[in-house]
Amino acid sequence: MTRWPLAAIAAVAATISAPASASGIAGIWSTGSAGGRVEIYRCGAAFCGKIVDAQRLRGNPDLRDVRNSDPKLRQRRIKGLVVLNGFKGGPKSWEGGPVYDPESGDGAPRGQLKLLPDGRLELKGCVAFFCRTKIWSKIS
Repeated sequence: MTRWPLAAIAAVAATISAPASASGIAGIWSTGSAGGRVEIYRCGAAFCGKIVDAQRLRGNPDLRDVRNSDPKLRQRRIKGLVVLNGFKGGPKSWEGGPVYDPESGDGAPRGQLKLLPDGRLELKGCVAFFCRTKIWSKIS
């Protein structure tokens, strides 16, 4: 019978039971609204996030950012649009910004990402004292 060292068993158990924290925040996340999918990726020394899919994009892949409060930005394509920019920190929380929600056209100059114990990601954007929080689930 092969004997496994206790450290090896613990390492295997941690790998199996660890949700999104094992791979950090990089990957595809479900935004929980309108079938949205955001890819979080490395951008230099930080993390950024761009829209890769949404229910409305499946019907119209050329959909534009028409809800943006800045008329000059309303012609931007939604697919590939960077909605998280410059998030630094880790391994459980990151700060950066700006953040942007094309569903509402709202944005915030700063935001926070927090990896929850169950592997979901809490995204918080604040303007002055008014904050909005969303919970995303990792797909891959």
